[in-house]
Amino acid sequence: MKQYVLITGASAGLGEEFAYQLAKQGFPLLLVARRFDRLEQVQKNIKGLYPDLEVRCCSADLSETAGLQAVSDYIDKESLSLVGLINNAGLGQRGLFSDSELSRQMQLLQVNISALVALTHLCIPLLSGQKNSFIINVASTAAFQAGPNLAVYYASKAFVLSFSEALHEELKGQGIRVSTLCPGATKTEFAQVADMSDSLVYKMRVMDKQPVVSYALANLNKAVVIPGIVNKFGAWTAQLAPRTVARKIAYLIQK
Repeated sequence: MKQYVLITGASAGLGEEFAYQLAKQGFPLLLVARRFDRLEQVQKNIKGLYPDLEVRCCSADLSETAGLQAVSDYIDKESLSLVGLINNAGLGQRGLFSDSELSRQMQLLQVNISALVALTHLCIPLLSGQKNSFIINVASTAAFQAGPNLAVYYASKAFVLSFSEALHEELKGQGIRVSTLCPGATKTEFAQVADMSDSLVYKMRVMDKQPVVSYALANLNKAVVIPGIVNKFGAWTAQLAPRTVARKIAYLIQK
């Protein structure tokens, strides 16, 4: 039976890159995203490179309960077997919390936290007992400190990091490797969507998505995966510095 890797947010950015790199390794794929036209294009591109590879698409808006149900229903209907789950879908929105639309911030929490938790819970029984099964939850170096001007986003990634580290220990007995990918600023469309393209953090240090994904896939056994020396140093200093200093620095680079 074919064993699929489910990737959320697979229509662009890190999710798309995960799809290409896993396809190269021969993994059948279940690609999930809101934009079905973009998903189909990724599917077409991969099939052009690897004609015999099974690549499926499931259109789902993970900011809505119906989207989560659509993924669950698709897996059940097709009786899919999974070997991997990559919770990559995520939202961000720069600006003062008091000035932001509450609906947008709640949508962010739904995608970054609720959908991730729900899909992880859904997939654990499917991954349990499978040889070399894994979960990658995409967090951020933002997880290591508070983030003024991106308050809800930073807090959501702190949740992802804590949750994933706990699962790393809990699921060892079931043979499931759980890692938390914590990239820094990366060349994807995330910055544009989150209105962060002109922020200092994106002017200081930006990694290409290819090495970020390669590093994540090469370190599935690690609980916390931070690609890039600069990002490692930033995460380390954020944990060692007084929290008053860390949050002020975060505020400055997000202005």
